[in-house]
Amino acid sequence: MRLFAVVLLFTSVHLSAQVSLLPSKNLVPNGSFENYRKKSTDIRRATPWRSIESVDYYQAPLKNDTTAERGAADGECYAGFRFRKKYKEFAQVRLVEPLKRGALYHFSMQVRLAFWSNACIRSFGVLFTKGGYRSQGDAIKSNMVDTVCEAGGLLNNYRWITISGTYKADGGEKFLTIGNFAPKIKKELVRIDITHFGAREAFYFVDNIQLERIHLKEEEVEVVIIGPIFQTQSIQDSVLVYKSEVLPGEKFTLPSIVFQSGRYYLLPESYPVLNQLAAYLIKHPDASLKINGHSDNAGLPYKNQKMSELRAREVFEYLIHKGVQNKMYFKGFGSLFPIADNTTEEGRIRNRRVEFEIIQN
Repeated sequence: MRLFAVVLLFTSVHLSAQVSLLPSKNLVPNGSFENYRKKSTDIRRATPWRSIESVDYYQAPLKNDTTAERGAADGECYAGFRFRKKYKEFAQVRLVEPLKRGALYHFSMQVRLAFWSNACIRSFGVLFTKGGYRSQGDAIKSNMVDTVCEAGGLLNNYRWITISGTYKADGGEKFLTIGNFAPKIKKELVRIDITHFGAREAFYFVDNIQLERIHLKEEEVEVVIIGPIFQTQSIQDSVLVYKSEVLPGEKFTLPSIVFQSGRYYLLPESYPVLNQLAAYLIKHPDASLKINGHSDNAGLPYKNQKMSELRAREVFEYLIHKGVQNKMYFKGFGSLFPIADNTTEEGRIRNRRVEFEIIQN
């Protein structure tokens, strides 16, 4: 078997020996696709990802995949992209925050050719844009981290390949798009077995998409100490009071997360405390979280059940949009578990809540 080198092409940036990649949050929300609303084969269920055409979504290894590195590169979930002579797919997501003008960012993702492919492609990469990818005219070379393998395409014996590079931001880029950005996909497809005739198709699995800012050592980096975990009751001067230890299975509530009767959307006063929760989870990536939604007993039980689930989902999606990559689950319990008297308005307000449960710490 002939082996071909993969050459990374990206915006030219010269880094001195004094540059280091300091610990930084991943700016790609749900970059490993581990968090999803429900079982589905559609990547749009992996909040907040969107697709152009129809990107596939896998939540477990394929049963007929017998290759050495079957399943996800990490965790359980991963995406799938199909490429044909006149067809290609893209996945797109809004970044946690816009990129800073002149700042350097390190991008990486893992890709693997699917075992049923009869062709592979020459290039696979990422595009950064302010308004999202809409057409080939948006595919500007200077806004990409791309791979090019002119000789034989991205094959690597059906094993995971790491695609990475450095990007210098124009400033204001809000969207990241994954795919093949060559003008004509037909020229990108390389047949694996030249004795096999028929329509060429390359299918790639994608996982572990990461974008982190590179900081110069001389640059002053703001460090905010968070944690180790939130106390259940008190907030003093909008600053959370912390508890020294929390055990798996222990539940806690954040008092500032409240909902109007019959509504599931978050109120602005919930944002500061959720931002601190997001910061804690980012600093503790191994912590898994269950988000339990609850309602008061006003209205029909089935409507209360639905409302409580929507409230939990709203918090779940807010944390993902803030860059949380931890494994999280959400569930609604309706009015089954009140913590206050439902006969008073004050009690009903307390019962319209979201509760958090540490699954693993």
